[in-house]
Order: sequence, then structure tokens, then C-alpha cells
Amino acid sequence: MKHVLLIGGAGYVGSALTLHLLKEGIKVTVLDNFVYGNHASVTPFLGDKLYTLINGDLGAHEDLARASEGVTDVVVLGGLVGDPITKTYPAESDAINSRGIQACIDFFDDKQIDKLIFISTCSNYGLITGDNVADENYQLSPLSLYAKAKVAGEQYLMSKKGSVSYTGVVLRFATAFGISSRMRFDLSISEFTRDLYFGKELLVFDEHTWRPYCHIRDFSRLISIVLKADKQKVDFQVFNAGGDVNNYTKKMIVDAICTHIPDAKVKYGVNGSDPRNYRVSFEKVKTVLGFEPAFTVEAGIVELIEAFKAGIFGDSLEAKEKYGNYTLEYKIAANEVSAGH
Repeated sequence: MKHVLLIGGAGYVGSALTLHLLKEGIKVTVLDNFVYGNHASVTPFLGDKLYTLINGDLGAHEDLARASEGVTDVVVLGGLVGDPITKTYPAESDAINSRGIQACIDFFDDKQIDKLIFISTCSNYGLITGDNVADENYQLSPLSLYAKAKVAGEQYLMSKKGSVSYTGVVLRFATAFGISSRMRFDLSISEFTRDLYFGKELLVFDEHTWRPYCHIRDFSRLISIVLKADKQKVDFQVFNAGGDVNNYTKKMIVDAICTHIPDAKVKYGVNGSDPRNYRVSFEKVKTVLGFEPAFTVEAGIVELIEAFKAGIFGDSLEAKEKYGNYTLEYKIAANEVSAGH
């Protein structure tokens, strides 16, 4: 039986992945330190005989030793996720996303595990001009502390090839959407849908910029596919994680929402604070692993609207910090290596 360690497994994607793996009968251990105070995200799993929770830091080898006992595979989701949170907390970002991640990877050098999957981001491609579409070999041009640390993490894992016994894999995630027990409304699709549903006027900058998107359930399914894949298919390979069908501009997202909320109020602006623009090719993950997303952007919009109609997330405008990566529960000393999610 597989026993998977999810580092940062109490987060937005990690909570959905936990549910997916448990449903498949896979044993799951989560290592997380709840740096956003989102302890409630794990409550659905407590008491499950296949589930173990350890409160600890991804950069602390004593915590990793407790968490990794008996595990067959590791998924590194942990970190301060997103450009805004890393810009707000640069010292913590360095401690966690740079030094912490590398210390975490180092810990598994001599461990007898099957696969170590590092979750990276398509933000690594930065600003792509013209009609270019980025495949896995496209030049990386990270613009933020977050993306720069992810690129460094990828390179650090890849440097282990030939010196470790495990199979290393990098998944460059598209921008996530979907409902989670650790819900976030600081992501484009969720934020736009929420604001327009509740009658706010939405100001969208640079509406023709492109991004790829992927539902967290599809991410979970892809990780499961990688965990079960033959080594020769994935050994120290990089995959863009998502599907071509979900390459969208901001304007396309707004138009899709407005088909369900026709009286929505939208204004457009230029020269916003986030210049990223990238369309991404997902041909490799489709060809090599047979993966295509089951959920479209529009399906994610409908899913959210149905939740709002049922009275779920009714406090998401007022209790903003509850639903996103805005502030940390505690600050981390500049010389401390710690963990987030």
C-alpha cells in the first residue's frame, strides 16, 4: 500500500488532494504548521484510520523524521503561496520558500522513497509576448519572489538526479480554482465570481492577459496519476499541470461569469500591478500521462454560484482574511527555517 506524505497538506490544494487519496484507499500523512490559522481544513479527516496529522515545519528535519516514518512517496506542496504574500513577508518567504524547501529536499537524499513530487507554478514563465505558447522547455522568466523561489526549487530537485534513489518530478501548476475545505478567494476565478455574485462592481486590469487555470480536483487526480506512473515516464521530468481548454484571458473569465450573472457590474483598467501574461501548452502531460482536465473554468464558476445560492461562503466578503493568503499567524525570524502551505 502506498503511504503518501503531503507537506503543506492542510492548504487549499492539499485538502482536496487528501480527500482524493483517502477515497482511493491510500494512506496519507500531512505535515503542516497552519501558518494561516486554517486548522479547520483538516477536521473532515481526523479519525480516519488512513490519516495522520503532524503539526510541524517543512524545513525542520526532526519534524520531517516524525512525519516520514513508513511513507513511500512525498508531495511537496508547502510554502507561502502566491505573489502578494511573498511580497508582504519577504524574510518569511526566504526562510520557507527558499531555504526551507531546499532543506526539505535534502532530508530525503538517503530515504527509501519511490517518488518526490515538487509542486511548482506556471508563473515561472512570467511575461510572454505575442502568440507564443510555453511548453516545458520555454525560457523561464520569473517576476516575483514566489516564482523565483519556485524556479530555484525546481533546479535544486533536478540537481539530485543520479545521486538519489527516488524518482523526482516537477509539476508546474496552472492557477487553481474550485471549492476546498481551505477555501481561497484571492484567486482570479473565485474572486471575480464572488464579487459579481454579491453585487460588487469588479475592476479588472489588463483584461486581455492570458493565464492557464486548473481545478483542484484535477490537480489531485494528476498527482495520483504521477504517484502510480512507471518510473521511466516521469523520472526527473517537468510537466505543465493543466489543460489547453482552460487557457483563458481575464476578459474570457468575466464573460463566462456574466452568462450566469447578467446584471454584473464590471469596469476595465490598464497597467495593473500584475503584468504576468502567459499561455501554456499542456501537450506533454496529455501525451505522456494521458491527463486532461475534467473540469472547465465554466464548471468552476457554476460550482461557486451554486455554493453561494446555498448560503455557503456568505461571509467571504466581510471575513476576507479567512479566505486567502493575506497574513501570517506568526512572523518567522529571519534566521529560522520554517514551513507554510
